[in-house]
Amino acid sequence: QVQLAESGGGLVQAGGSLRLSCAASGRTFSSYSMGWFRRAPGKEREFVATISWSGTFTRYVDSVKGRFTISRDNAKNTVYLQMNSLKPEDTAVYYCNNWEGSYNVIPPRFASWGQGTQVTVSS
Repeated sequence: QVQLAESGGGLVQAGGSLRLSCAASGRTFSSYSMGWFRRAPGKEREFVATISWSGTFTRYVDSVKGRFTISRDNAKNTVYLQMNSLKPEDTAVYYCNNWEGSYNVIPPRFASWGQGTQVTVSS
């Protein structure tokens, strides 16, 4: 029942950086694993990164390893995605979501999704 709002997207040239934010409402934010997902034009939504409720453990899709960093600040009820060395293939709408359970076991589906934030990387 946590409400999420993504922000921080924009237009950037290849090799540039962006920092996405996902602000969550509610005082139980720290009880949830969090994840970033993205949907590129003509493709289905895919997992990008996850982080445990404590922030201790993270997981990334192979295509972004070494370039993206997920983090969270539970005091601010916010999760971040620092994206460096961006590539045109990273162009997508980025979404965040949460679940009760392991950061390493992404639910097969979610009850809802927010509007996401658009990331466009030019060549």
